[in-house]
Amino acid sequence: MTFLGRKMTGMPPRIVPLRLPPLLFAHRGGRAHAPENTLEAFRRAVDLGATGLESDVWLTSDGQPVLDHDGRVGRGLRRSSLSSHRRDELPGHIPSLADLYEAIPAVADGTVQVCLDVLDVAAAAPVVSMVAAADRNAQLWLAHSDWRVLLEWRGLDDAVRLVDSTRLNRITEGPERRAADLAAAGVSAVNLHASEWSGGLCTLFHRFGLECFGWDAQHAHQITTLLGQGLDGIFGDHVDRLVAAAVQA
Repeated sequence: MTFLGRKMTGMPPRIVPLRLPPLLFAHRGGRAHAPENTLEAFRRAVDLGATGLESDVWLTSDGQPVLDHDGRVGRGLRRSSLSSHRRDELPGHIPSLADLYEAIPAVADGTVQVCLDVLDVAAAAPVVSMVAAADRNAQLWLAHSDWRVLLEWRGLDDAVRLVDSTRLNRITEGPERRAADLAAAGVSAVNLHASEWSGGLCTLFHRFGLECFGWDAQHAHQITTLLGQGLDGIFGDHVDRLVAAAVQA
């Protein structure tokens, strides 16, 4: 059966993203393939075809941005925050942001982009300064769960992209009002859990020029669905699944 010259397959039409091809972010370096947030994981992710790397960033006591999930080291009652340690006091598996740019050529030359969840807000300015010095600020995304915090970072560097990383139930003013506020504030993207996206919601944010990212996309059918909904970036632990779905889309 055809409709207006197009064959009807029973599948909804694919929504075209703002970004083609969409970014494929290796969550914590693609922790399905190697220990998370390690240079080994980041290298493996790039080798598998990731076009973006994601991590959380913290600041040490001597002002070095480092990559780790929960920002703490040690065990049991002896756990302490990364911010209380100098860079040279940290375990060897925790890389600095500088290590990432030095060790991964595709990051250093801008082929692969980097998205950092800035859980330690003190790290934002040092991160932007370091990446700008490497002339890779246009390939840097900074994410935070409170979009109003992002406003404080807009003046650090106009080339850095800012990401509102949130959940639908936190958008109490409604998606359209949030989209308008984010666009006016110079925020580049909104990041929601993979289960919360729909084609209509993605189209709404696109209308305001906002890119749409989805996190925790772990299964092939889930990734394929998100791509069909028009997402511009997807975060997942399994880089091979991200790449395979993107090829088939």
